[in-house]
Amino acid sequence: MNRRGQHPEARPCVPECVPSALGVLPVTRFLEGKTSLVLGVANKRSLAWGCARSLSNAGMRVALTYASERLEKNVRELAEELPGSICVPCDVTRPEEIDSAFETVGAEFGGLDALVHAIAFAKREELQGNFFETTKEGYMLAHEVSAYSLTAVARRALPLMKDREGSIVTLSYLGSERVIPNYNIMGIAKAALEASVRYLAADLGPRGIRVNAISAGPIKTLSAAGVGNFSELLASIEGKAPLRRNVTSEEVGDTCQFLCGPQSRGITGSVIFVDAGFHIMG
Repeated sequence: MNRRGQHPEARPCVPECVPSALGVLPVTRFLEGKTSLVLGVANKRSLAWGCARSLSNAGMRVALTYASERLEKNVRELAEELPGSICVPCDVTRPEEIDSAFETVGAEFGGLDALVHAIAFAKREELQGNFFETTKEGYMLAHEVSAYSLTAVARRALPLMKDREGSIVTLSYLGSERVIPNYNIMGIAKAALEASVRYLAADLGPRGIRVNAISAGPIKTLSAAGVGNFSELLASIEGKAPLRRNVTSEEVGDTCQFLCGPQSRGITGSVIFVDAGFHIMG
């Protein structure tokens, strides 16, 4: 033994590392042996992908979904980057596809520790002009895909999360509580989504399941491309946010990792902002 009480042959443990905005950070695989289902990946810019990659880095086995054949190739290629991952089709407007997706995940994983809901959709024409011109069809579609689907998938996840202290995380945006130009119907849908988080948290808490939302700052994703004057929005936030910058999908993913892990075991029914502090500004 040396003066520090170590055996002379002992070697310090060197953790695996991953690149980050802050340089190269050590990775602790504290979610090793856990499983997750991430809905909403479209490509590498997706916030859902940032979440999936962060969960995988922490040791979780991840299942990814794709909503259409058009997206399948992209999602399968991304899944190959995550050890032990699987891909399943899941269009949340089709109950039979939701049922099939959870049956496949249950058969493959045996249970589920985390569910990440990163799905939102509104017709492009509803994301410009005046909100009062929103059509009934556009209103209902935005709510079905962006808000109701959280309840639909949470219900299917319950049997797989039994006795596992599961975590459900969804993605929201500041437009749920403030008027954002051109966000229109999506702001109303996100408000419904956040209300759903609170009601689900109350329902599922006695079962040991936590439900939270991340309110992410705007990031250039496929869905964001439909919001008018999006580049101007990014520039405005960069100039006004306390951190004087926009956020990244990696930062959103790491917050998702926190909410899916034991460090956040006392948090439920909450909306956590990852927006460089923009939401505090007047």
